[in-house]
Amino acid sequence: MESTPNLLIKNCKPVGDGHNGEKKEDIRISDGIITDIADSLEAADGEKVFDAKGAFVSGGWMDMHIHLREPGYEHKETIRTGCDAAAFGGFTEVACMPNTNPATHTRDVVEFIKKKAEGLAVDVHPIGCVTKDRAGKSIAEMADMKEGGAVAFSDDGDPVYNSQVMRIALEYSSMLGVPIINHEEDLDLSRPGHMNEGVVSTRLGLDGTPGIAEEAMIARDILLAQFTGGHVHVAHISTRNAVEQVRRAKADGINVTTEVCTHHFDLTDEEIDRRDFDTNVKMHPPLRTQDDVDAMIEGLVDGTIDVICTDHAPHAIEEKEVEFIYAPNGIIGLETAWSVTVERLLEPGKLTLQQILEKLVINPRKILNLEQPQIKKGKKANITLFNTDEKWTFTKREVRSKSKNSPYLDREMTGRAVGIYNRGRFVQNDLRS
Repeated sequence: MESTPNLLIKNCKPVGDGHNGEKKEDIRISDGIITDIADSLEAADGEKVFDAKGAFVSGGWMDMHIHLREPGYEHKETIRTGCDAAAFGGFTEVACMPNTNPATHTRDVVEFIKKKAEGLAVDVHPIGCVTKDRAGKSIAEMADMKEGGAVAFSDDGDPVYNSQVMRIALEYSSMLGVPIINHEEDLDLSRPGHMNEGVVSTRLGLDGTPGIAEEAMIARDILLAQFTGGHVHVAHISTRNAVEQVRRAKADGINVTTEVCTHHFDLTDEEIDRRDFDTNVKMHPPLRTQDDVDAMIEGLVDGTIDVICTDHAPHAIEEKEVEFIYAPNGIIGLETAWSVTVERLLEPGKLTLQQILEKLVINPRKILNLEQPQIKKGKKANITLFNTDEKWTFTKREVRSKSKNSPYLDREMTGRAVGIYNRGRFVQNDLRS
């Protein structure tokens, strides 16, 4: 990702910050700063020119829930390859979960991740562990990690299971002004489930994870948030009742926010049968029912669900190419998130473009207390260029992640991120196929 301090973007349609996406304009970036937005700007000497051909431009998108795997699992993903996937998907910033090896439970690991991301076009914000080694027993060094660059705390992959530990974590994090992001799962109710418990799991003869395993833990965390005044962020919500719990908690003024992954408002547990136990439709929380998918969309529409994310979870080929019950949970999602969002939310008219961008640009940064990108003169250029109508096919050649575990391979997509500009670097996303 070479430095591109000076760039003239021609024929783009700005959205947000007073722009409605209806007018083509040119944007000049000088030394990484937006210096002009106007009609028909002329290129200066030595200035790179990019013809956006009518693409929209918004503040840079953020995915606040991904797994970069480094340190410790570089055979699945590295910080560089994960950021390549993020850039291709249109994301200029990501927040990465701490289930690394060693776990991101001390300041030195946080600073290692930040250091490895230097020189890339994508900002990487580490999320530190709530507990040491993600073991759920004793609180990690939260204040020290925050000083090193951690933006939130989570034991993602496992819940903070002990209620007293969760209470202390919420109290500490409140003093630091950051959220606790909990993987909402009552393990005694959920294990050894390999998919959603219901009609399909019964038909297939697989142990299922019931929705109540998620809902019981969310109920506990809402009560603890109310008791402590702390901020609970519900990770990857997936059931109708869970959305209703968050909706009621927000109405009661409790400090709770939530996110939904693109696959949870697109795919259902029927895919496991339809795809003959393809492990690329195995994730956690599992794919649920059509009613749950509908509830995710309803929650996005009414504002109960604050953020669209991916839970990008790379796994090596040899790890996924096993029997379904032995495969690890998780799929990659950075490269396909925008297309799924277009197809499920924008094209059917469920959300407007501005409403979608609120969940991709504004809300994740609001939750994590990060600077908001703005398309204004004098502001740092942190932008995503994208369209909503281009047809393209997501083949293995288009995968920028180090892993290929996607349920969307060979699917025709609608809408694509054509480039990002951030940190003085321009990444143009050309298709390979």
